[in-house]
Amino acid sequence: MLDPRQRAALDSKLLRLADDEFILGHRNSEWTGHGPILEEDIAFANLALDELGHGILWYRIVAGLRGEDAETYPDKLVYERTAGEFHNVDVVALPHTDWAFSMLRQFLFDAYESIHVPALLTSNYRPIAEAATKIKQEEVYHLYHTRAWVQRLGLGTDESRRRMQTALAQLWSPFQQLFAPGADESLLVDAGITPDLRSVHGKWRDLVVPFLESCALVVPDAGIVPDVRRPANLERMTALIGELQEVSRIAPGGVW
Repeated sequence: MLDPRQRAALDSKLLRLADDEFILGHRNSEWTGHGPILEEDIAFANLALDELGHGILWYRIVAGLRGEDAETYPDKLVYERTAGEFHNVDVVALPHTDWAFSMLRQFLFDAYESIHVPALLTSNYRPIAEAATKIKQEEVYHLYHTRAWVQRLGLGTDESRRRMQTALAQLWSPFQQLFAPGADESLLVDAGITPDLRSVHGKWRDLVVPFLESCALVVPDAGIVPDVRRPANLERMTALIGELQEVSRIAPGGVW
């Protein structure tokens, strides 16, 4: 049984997990029809759908925690919250600059999930462990796919490597926000509900830094995890959520 503080902390944590996945999936979906080659256009669109689906899995657990319907409540969380009510980190909401930026961001996120999701499999909160089991299967493919692209671009032409290095400089510092704990998150760690993000961060660095260096990329020195997770840029989120909710505002109460 969760006490009131644990329940509140878990509710917030689940929204962070869900919003990170869903907003990243939404950003990646913007590439649909614009990928560099047809096969990759289809592959990256499917990857975006996976991230959106993972977000919905976490939203459904929020619904159960709140005593709401797991099938309809995720729509309310996506289409009826204001931009300021989303809990995602800013890095997943950053607009695309080029293919190198999008692929590197997805690789960094996939590497994070390759460590974080297996750690969630041992959660003492059964719905989290069950969701992690489903997500883990797809993340194996995600990481394999994005690793190949990072290597291809990093070890490709001078221009592709330059673009990758530029993207790494843009993404590295803000990406550390993903490992910053939310308020009262220590209550969940102590109860064995979620893993310690400091441990996840250390393993993530051990995975990504040598790989990026093997791709002829220079990893920036700045990689400090903030003490507290900060909200995403409100102006950026307002524009993103406005686009995301555009159709639902035309037909409020619709079933999607």
